[in-house]
Amino acid sequence: MHKPRYPSLYQLNTRVWLTELSRSLGRPATLDDIPDAELNRLAELGFDWVWLLSVWQTGPAAQQVSRGHAEWRREFEQTLPDLCEEDIAGSGFAITGYTVHENLGGDAALARLRERLRQRGLMLMLDFVPNHMGLGHPWLEDHPDYFIQGTQDDLRGAPQNYTCVPCRGRDLILAYGRDPYFSGWPDTLQLNYANSATQDAILGELLRIAGQCDGVRCDMAMLILPDVFERTWGQRAPLFWPVATQRVRERVPGFVFMAEVYWDLEWTLQQQGFDYAYDKRLYDRLREGHARPVREHFHAGMDYQDKLARFLENHDEPRAAAVFSSEVHQAAAVISFLSPGLRFFHQGQLEGHRKRISPHLVRGPDEPVDPALRQFYERLLTILRLPAVRDGQWQLLECTPAWEGNWTNDCCLVFGWQGPRSEALVVAVNYAPNQSQCHVRLPFANLAGKIWELQDQLRPTSYAWHGEDLQGKGLYLDLAPWQASVFVLNSERG
Repeated sequence: MHKPRYPSLYQLNTRVWLTELSRSLGRPATLDDIPDAELNRLAELGFDWVWLLSVWQTGPAAQQVSRGHAEWRREFEQTLPDLCEEDIAGSGFAITGYTVHENLGGDAALARLRERLRQRGLMLMLDFVPNHMGLGHPWLEDHPDYFIQGTQDDLRGAPQNYTCVPCRGRDLILAYGRDPYFSGWPDTLQLNYANSATQDAILGELLRIAGQCDGVRCDMAMLILPDVFERTWGQRAPLFWPVATQRVRERVPGFVFMAEVYWDLEWTLQQQGFDYAYDKRLYDRLREGHARPVREHFHAGMDYQDKLARFLENHDEPRAAAVFSSEVHQAAAVISFLSPGLRFFHQGQLEGHRKRISPHLVRGPDEPVDPALRQFYERLLTILRLPAVRDGQWQLLECTPAWEGNWTNDCCLVFGWQGPRSEALVVAVNYAPNQSQCHVRLPFANLAGKIWELQDQLRPTSYAWHGEDLQGKGLYLDLAPWQASVFVLNSERG
């Protein structure tokens, strides 16, 4: 199986998908009921990875918290005005066991689905939640020392971060899982990484998961870094990730780790064994809508950029179609997905869905398809299947003023892609609400002596340029507000 330099990933909300299938089947659907036609479609669209969100076993204690939490319930009702109790299954991140949920068909059904994915050249990614476990996890009875324990003073002083849990005939005060900036997640319990036995047990779980998939997306991976853990809990924890990633790859060569990570700790986790880290900084800069910070983001070294996961939405973020206007959405998508790194798409994004679905829910709203966005994404995914952008070389190109005193070159971002067989693409985006112009000198070899057709892959336009001009003064661009173009260079004649 060819593993491209820059693969594409599609995130699926497994429980919501199966609820939709259950409606059409007239019975509860499992992973075995996912149609081959859907898997074929994902492969034909050019995806390399499928991330199945929320396949692991969860329990009734966490579900009860989800159903009774007033703030969460208001969010659920905004998503589903016809919300019913059965829609709230509890968070897929309040895990009580790393076995596939019985309602999804168990481990055997996942193994069969994985084989069907593999037959189509698709790799499987699953969740790994290192920071905490769900209420009711069996370790509470067998190994309560695996969790952060508190005191009566902790419970009185920070009831949002601690709870009383019956264990072995007595009550234990345990901490909710959390990060240092927010109150705890009351459907979870915090694991104690200062305890070496906890780390050994978690590594055992991770090794078992690695036998069931090709990679894991590690939830809030930075929370168990020693500095972060100590800031949150006042205890120093030994490093976990370098040991864990090495041990897993010794058993499963080529296993892939993707980190959900914030606070500018992406490089730290890359250095500790992660293949990819969320590029939340690019997402935030795109939302701010200013070209210069976005362009400066791409000044980083390729050893860093190649290991970033670029996205416009995921299950934690608002829907891109709700955040960006249609024209800004398209410009931001071209920048995100035609830069180097892992291209990370989310179920419903290609159709322009606007309502975020909480991981606590197993049903989503019925939403119309945005035909313009769907057509745009069809064209973009076609471009992403080109060898030049899957396995080629990427460059950030300099945009110089089109004439003296014209500042609008600062609004432009231009990338160059060179393919394995010298195929060349130019990606040009005016990330601004005003018309913008610039010159861009192209770095490609063998341009001179030929006339080149620049065919825009996003709209039916093309331009002819002499190679000497492209290498000399440069390609002249005059771009409408938020316009994105992707030009393929074809030689017309010598």
